[in-house]
Amino acid sequence: MNLQYPYGLDNSGNTAQTDLPSHIRDMIEQILFTSPGERVNRPTFGTGTAALVFAPNSDSLAAAQQQLIQAALQQWLSDLIRVVGVDVSNIDATLNITVRYIIVQTQQPQTQQLVYGGAAA
Repeated sequence: MNLQYPYGLDNSGNTAQTDLPSHIRDMIEQILFTSPGERVNRPTFGTGTAALVFAPNSDSLAAAQQQLIQAALQQWLSDLIRVVGVDVSNIDATLNITVRYIIVQTQQPQTQQLVYGGAAA
């Protein structure tokens, strides 16, 4: 069952569901937005990317975050996706993240782009 995130109800009052590609995109965002230690029963879940709003932007930060994101995706979503690549680049005050992956069940390639910090254009 692929629950909709954020959690909600559908028109019939049941738990809202979504398709597999949308569910996976939601889970990737959850991993990126969650800081390690934030979830009580899963203290290593997350990457802490959302906290980077307060960190100085640099090439070394982008490279470290790229490795952290790729490792977290492989750890938590390896049964659903095969990570092809994670690209993190810093441009001015923004951190641009591109995640390329293949959905294991359908072998369908996907790309998800996220922008953190600065003025997202």
